[in-house]
Amino acid sequence: MFDWWKGADRTARRSLVAASLGWMLDSFDVMLYALVLVAVRQDLGMDASTAGSLQSLTLVASAVGGLLFGVLADKWGRTRALMLSVLLYSVFTAACGFAQTVAQLAVFRIFLGLGMGGEWASGAALVSETWPAEHRGKALGFMQSSWAIGYALAAVVNWIVQDLAGLDWRAVFFVGVLPALYAFWVRRHVEEPVLWMQERVKPSRVSLREAMAGPMLRVTVAVTLMNACTMFAWWGLNSWIPSYLRAGADAGGIGLSNATMNWFIIVMQIGMWFGYVSFGYISDRAGRRRTYVSYLVLASGLVLAYASTPTPWMLLLLGPVVAFFGTGYFSGFGAVTAELYPTSVRATAQGITYNVGRIASAAAPWLVGGMAQSRGYPAALSITAIAYLLAAVFWLAIPETKNRTLS
Repeated sequence: MFDWWKGADRTARRSLVAASLGWMLDSFDVMLYALVLVAVRQDLGMDASTAGSLQSLTLVASAVGGLLFGVLADKWGRTRALMLSVLLYSVFTAACGFAQTVAQLAVFRIFLGLGMGGEWASGAALVSETWPAEHRGKALGFMQSSWAIGYALAAVVNWIVQDLAGLDWRAVFFVGVLPALYAFWVRRHVEEPVLWMQERVKPSRVSLREAMAGPMLRVTVAVTLMNACTMFAWWGLNSWIPSYLRAGADAGGIGLSNATMNWFIIVMQIGMWFGYVSFGYISDRAGRRRTYVSYLVLASGLVLAYASTPTPWMLLLLGPVVAFFGTGYFSGFGAVTAELYPTSVRATAQGITYNVGRIASAAAPWLVGGMAQSRGYPAALSITAIAYLLAAVFWLAIPETKNRTLS
């Protein structure tokens, strides 16, 4: 099962570890907000719409960060851009703990978002360019699966800090500065990909316009819109699941305690992790398109089932399955975009297609939050099922890229 790991050299394995740790810590820092949102709203006097707007603001900033760091990764190198992005989101996660007003929290979340967006563009290019084509999907699947680990780790830290230690939500954010230490390991132990180094010595002179426009314009638009729909669905769902589980019945929620909610989230991440990893194996064998569409269609139906089930034990059982199909497809995006665009502009192209989609998806936390306030959580969460289906439709214009050799 893990023969593919032995089929890569030390540089590839270290690149995968570096990108995976970066993505895990990215998830850890970013998702702390959703986990402490109930306490933050009470302390700072925010309604659901404002709280959702702050998460949307973070996503817009992450889109800008993804575009910026994609360019930096092509010019300065994958590892340098990765290290800088980690430092940025770590410092400003801790800064969120010092916020005394909604405006201050918004500023800190903007800078956190810049670093968050930059990590994916750098890490995905790093892994794509160091792993052989037949194992690229698996490697990116394992990289992407670290998001689930980071989310679960955030829930554990939230439980330890608030429930066991008796500290408030500010202390939870202070823990978020620890990933900064990881950046120094990257600087010392992770090399730049040979493909990128060769590109610096002998540039191919393929412009971004040549790579993304002309015959590729239709594909580029479809990839971007597909990603926008998947990200709208994911952020609309996951930004509000913790609040849905914690809110009382009078607010359309389930009414779980903070500790119980954290364990529900941890169990969901188990399903999410297997979804990420399985996608890599299946897509390397069955193809990117078929696997992507299957996950998206199943996710749509499962979200509807989850949103209409008020029984806690049923939600506990459904949660991992929803997370499996409703998140696992993200493992394929890095592989598909790496296989579509050349080395000279790969990180920039990945940053654009990923983060323009993220800008569009930034409306999801605000829209779902506003609808949760006016129509209740079940109706609000059901919106995301439509987005999953639309994403599957856009795949009609995206070619199969399985086993393509990177140029």
